[in-house]
Amino acid sequence: MINLTLKQFRYFEALAQHGHFGRAADSCAISQPALSMQIKDLEESLGTALFERGARQVRLTAFGEEFSDRVRGILRSVDELEDLARASRERLVGRLRLGVIPTIAPYLLPSLIGTLTQQNADLDLHVRETVTPKLLAELHDGRLDTAIVALPVSEPAFTEVALFSEDFVLVRPKPEANLPVPTPDLLREMRLLLLEEGHCFRDQALSFCKLQTALPRELLDGSSLSTLVQMVGAGIGVTLIPEMAVAVETRSADVAIARFPDPQPKRTIGMIWRNSSPLSKQLGEIAEVVRDTAATLPGRIDALATPA
Repeated sequence: MINLTLKQFRYFEALAQHGHFGRAADSCAISQPALSMQIKDLEESLGTALFERGARQVRLTAFGEEFSDRVRGILRSVDELEDLARASRERLVGRLRLGVIPTIAPYLLPSLIGTLTQQNADLDLHVRETVTPKLLAELHDGRLDTAIVALPVSEPAFTEVALFSEDFVLVRPKPEANLPVPTPDLLREMRLLLLEEGHCFRDQALSFCKLQTALPRELLDGSSLSTLVQMVGAGIGVTLIPEMAVAVETRSADVAIARFPDPQPKRTIGMIWRNSSPLSKQLGEIAEVVRDTAATLPGRIDALATPA
């Protein structure tokens, strides 16, 4: 009889996710030799290899790929059983795995984390900052409980709760402060600095400017809003940023901020979680905390009404 354990499944999932024994061991808070032994025991129990070992990286075998899909489903079901017990309590306690996109995290999280931990003393908050496609995949696989993203995501498996909307503003070199605000047509002719591929904010800015992803030739990519603003300050071009980022990103850059005429470009921010999550009620309460916290941030952020 094959003897498999949930502990082995969690170690296997960590190694499959990180592709590296050291990083996987760190994420599981155990030593690398202990994790290696558990994976070896698992493979011996199954009678086949789960990973190809390389000098710097490990990767799943063909069987490992199929095994990973089944393990992920088992662990998701186990986590939902734990969540079911937590859902019976008045307030959310224990681990909360929260994902946040990079164009929100630096500006919202400092206030949000303080508020959540103050209101929920028994909450163990784990934050994951990455781009929307990765957050959606990790939420679907059960590696996250909820995520704060730009809406809509239009995934039938997820509940979406709109929280607030905010405007986009134009950032340009300070010597251009008194020039007319360019129209979207004029922006297409300028050297426009945008986030690199994978960021939903890039797609939203391109949509406002009515640009194809591959155009124009003068469009330049950056890895963060901070990089874009500093490049503008150096006179390299212009960019768009969400209003919640203005106070943080412009305090050390020689730039000017301008608003677009109505209808101003904007985005809607919300929280999403799996429809099947037993924690839906508690996550809805967390969403209210996020909405209230966002309302205290500088900039034009409009809280959206809670549906009746």
